[in-house]
Amino acid sequence: MPAKDDPIVIKKYANRRLYNTGTSTYVTLEDLAEMVKRDENFVVQDAKSGDDITHSVLTQIIFELENDRNGQNMLPVSFLRQLIAFYGDQMQMVVPSFLEQSMMAFSKEQERMREQMNKAFGTSSIDMIGMSAPMKMVEEQTRRNIEMFQNAMRMFTPMPGASEQPAAPERDAGNDTHRSDDLKDLREQIAAMQRKIDSMGDS
Repeated sequence: MPAKDDPIVIKKYANRRLYNTGTSTYVTLEDLAEMVKRDENFVVQDAKSGDDITHSVLTQIIFELENDRNGQNMLPVSFLRQLIAFYGDQMQMVVPSFLEQSMMAFSKEQERMREQMNKAFGTSSIDMIGMSAPMKMVEEQTRRNIEMFQNAMRMFTPMPGASEQPAAPERDAGNDTHRSDDLKDLREQIAAMQRKIDSMGDS
């Protein structure tokens, strides 16, 4: 029996069926999406090889949600273009950490907003007055977050004309020093941006 805090194991078979070993039932991608929303931790394994395929399955869930005609796209085209451009780029290694930290900060901020709304209006009060006022608060805060995130992503975009600079004919020890300095500066910029993200909840 798995420990209480161990993730639930979902097995994916060759016929693409998903089996929840915790409930001993077959599930769908929609079921897994609901488990994510309920903050239920799980891993997806290939039933034959035992390989961890959680990443590919979660990516598939996002693909299905983004293509749901009854839903609403969350990923702007401009963001998708920027994200694709980073694949194979020298900045690719820092993008996952930056995105993860940004989303964690965003989630924490939204949770604080929900608590403030509950204290200010109360559940019954919100039901009586409708959701227009709280939703305006959420929309405004979301707009601020998106603008801040887009500005942060521009930090990684090469400056115009940078590709026109002539490359050094040979690699020498100085190149390693410059690269180390560049990475140090990049880490400092990411840390500064994270401080801005964290301070938004206090503003």
